[in-house]
Amino acid sequence: MAVLGPDVTVHDSAYVHDSAHLYGKVTVHEHASVWINAVARAEHQEIVIGAYSNIQDFVMLHVGDYSPTIIGSHCSITHHCTIHGCTIGDNCLIGINSTIMDGCVIGDNCIIAGHTFLKEGTVIPANSIVMGAPGKVQRSQNNYVRNRLTAYLYCQNARAFAEQNYRAWTGPEFTQAVMAEMHKLQAEFAQLNK
Repeated sequence: MAVLGPDVTVHDSAYVHDSAHLYGKVTVHEHASVWINAVARAEHQEIVIGAYSNIQDFVMLHVGDYSPTIIGSHCSITHHCTIHGCTIGDNCLIGINSTIMDGCVIGDNCIIAGHTFLKEGTVIPANSIVMGAPGKVQRSQNNYVRNRLTAYLYCQNARAFAEQNYRAWTGPEFTQAVMAEMHKLQAEFAQLNK
């Protein structure tokens, strides 16, 4: 059973793995997922995990001295990331083993490459691809479709795990569902950019 402190709010449709630990003022919105051995602590600020976002295995979420940790919707915080007192916009992917420090603000539709370190107070514009230590914008690219597709995959996987199905990403039905979702997202993206 997941360890949830008394101030934690988890939407009924969200998935929190049994090994996760959430303490303090933590809010997990609809269809979000918190995976194996993830930890969130909010002793004085708050942590918000947006709708359809996923917090993957061994992620550490903590608040800053003066800043909450706010994660937008349809984000993927991938394995072993440290997210500390920062704000992450919608439709972002934070790559494996990245560290995002206090006061950072990441705009919508960004990809932060694996092993990136963003020092305190870094501001990343929307639609950026960032890498390095310290992280720097390498190019501008709207990653809406790619990042929303990753969030979709984790949402579907969370539903499967809740039913003890640990092989949901196999078979022709899954491939068809992913292709259908990708076409839907591409149509949404085209509509948004008219």
